[in-house]
Amino acid sequence: MTSSQNSGLDPQLVARLASRFDSLGDHMRQVAVDLQNLQSQLGTASTAPRQAAASTPAAPGPAVPHFVQPSVPPQNYGPPMYRAMGQPAGRASAPTQPAAPYPTPPRGPVVAPRPPAPPREPWWQRDGVISRLLAVAGAGVTLVGVVMLLVLAAQAGWFGPPLRVAAGAAFSLALVGAGVRVFGRSGGRVGGIALAATGIAGLYLDVLATSVLYGWLDPVIGLIVAFGIAAAGTALAVQWKSQPMAVLILAGVAVCGPVLTDGLTLSLIAFFIATYVAGFPAQIGRNWPLLQVVRTVPLVGAVLAAIASADLSGSTGDLWLLLVVVSVAAFGIGMSLELLRRNVSDVVATVMIALTSLPVLVSATIFDRSATIAVQLVLAAAALAIVILVSWLPAHARITVAVISALATLQAAVESTTLDIRPVVLFAVALALLAVAHSTRSTLAYLIGSGFGVIGALMFVSVCPPRALLDSDFAVGNAGIVTGGILLAATAFAFVYVLAELKLVDDGMQTLAIVSGVLALYGLTAATVTLGIGIGGDTTGFTAGHTAATIEWMIAAFALLAFGLRSAAHAHLALLAGLSLTAAAIAKLFLFDLVALDGLFRVIAFIAVGLMLLIAGTRYAKVFADRESAAVS
Repeated sequence: MTSSQNSGLDPQLVARLASRFDSLGDHMRQVAVDLQNLQSQLGTASTAPRQAAASTPAAPGPAVPHFVQPSVPPQNYGPPMYRAMGQPAGRASAPTQPAAPYPTPPRGPVVAPRPPAPPREPWWQRDGVISRLLAVAGAGVTLVGVVMLLVLAAQAGWFGPPLRVAAGAAFSLALVGAGVRVFGRSGGRVGGIALAATGIAGLYLDVLATSVLYGWLDPVIGLIVAFGIAAAGTALAVQWKSQPMAVLILAGVAVCGPVLTDGLTLSLIAFFIATYVAGFPAQIGRNWPLLQVVRTVPLVGAVLAAIASADLSGSTGDLWLLLVVVSVAAFGIGMSLELLRRNVSDVVATVMIALTSLPVLVSATIFDRSATIAVQLVLAAAALAIVILVSWLPAHARITVAVISALATLQAAVESTTLDIRPVVLFAVALALLAVAHSTRSTLAYLIGSGFGVIGALMFVSVCPPRALLDSDFAVGNAGIVTGGILLAATAFAFVYVLAELKLVDDGMQTLAIVSGVLALYGLTAATVTLGIGIGGDTTGFTAGHTAATIEWMIAAFALLAFGLRSAAHAHLALLAGLSLTAAAIAKLFLFDLVALDGLFRVIAFIAVGLMLLIAGTRYAKVFADRESAAVS
């Protein structure tokens, strides 16, 4: 008997079992792959599961018996005793094909294909566009009809004024009621807003006609009633959360109002101020920039038009216009600051600050001198106080308010001084601002101060042109020129010094320093020559002044050369400026002083310049000798 018969084991049965286990392992691996694909597809349903699937490693396949792993040969199912149980030595028990390798599951989530973008819908087919256009057009046409009822009917004499006013008021109230009713229905928001806005604007125009056109209401009472109507309209717009409604009301009043008042008048501007103030509460806590523009632009435009057409007789009307100009600036700046306090990124509010301040800045020529100076100084002081005291003011508003203060100060300086004193005031303001810039490290103060300095320098050159320094016939001995020349030199020096301290410019610093040096030299020369003329007269004083000016040039050159020896960082620039100024002083000595000066003044100029040249040369030789000896030792 063989070993297989003795053991009672069937090798074919063992082979069949091994083959079935092998097939079962293949099925389990395929199930694992399908489960992995299903998990990847489910992961694309949301972002979070998708990220989790991408960050979590793939789950391992199901456990498979060791005898069906691909790394284990299928014929080695037991110990060698099986081969001794009657099985031939060279024959395996029904060997099977090796299993397919485990398929690698896809890494990461399976991204679904991106759906094609829907076709872009034309603007006229979008939701609400046509209805809004029709509503705005209807509101405008209806308001024109109300104006025609109040004005053209009176011109044609169709029926009496009381009936016209009553008909306009009744029609406007009916529009408001219809708007409220339509707004509460489904899909009636656009139509209700248009109807109510038209009715409220019509009521406002009706009151304007009653007060201004017919004169039945006292202007003060008419303003109060109009203010109440505008406030109620904007309150309803806030309740309905509709900026377009508030815009329609104010725009309708702004467009149709001048027709009822026969042009721009102070009464119309007063009614515009009422709408301007009444619309302000609607902007608090809301980002309604279009309402802010519609509130401000008609009012400022009307005031500017009134300024342009105002006469210069100083009548009572001009006094009322002055009050209007101041009121617009006060309301505009105050309300815009409140909006900026609630939202520092409101750039529109900053623009409105500049816009409402514009009438004050351009009205300097229509009022008398004292009123103009007072108004400009008040505006400059108020703007400066805002810049200094309001710490939360954003950068764009701070720059705008500072520029307004500077322009108002410039206006006050121009109006309060004569031509020869004007540069002195401007240089004083420039020096003050440069000092503030140096102490506070403020770039804004430096730029504004530099602007005042440039304007002052241009005015100084116009007051004391170069020909006044070259010809005694045009020279004038004026204390303003003396003071202005000294301040010009000080401003030029402060300009370069503060610029270097703030480190605002890297390239071009030498050019700015040279230009400033030339201006300072011009100011000192003008001051010296003018002082000489003031003391010694047109002839002797002129020559004496130029003698002193030549010596001043040489002293300045000597100072620059000495500064270059002490400062290694600025040695090149100081040496270049010192040698250039030395050459200029020598050229002036031989080309101008030798001809223009005579007698003792010519001798003094030559001797003084020669001595300083000798001192400068000796000083330079000593310094270089000391450096060489120090290097040798």
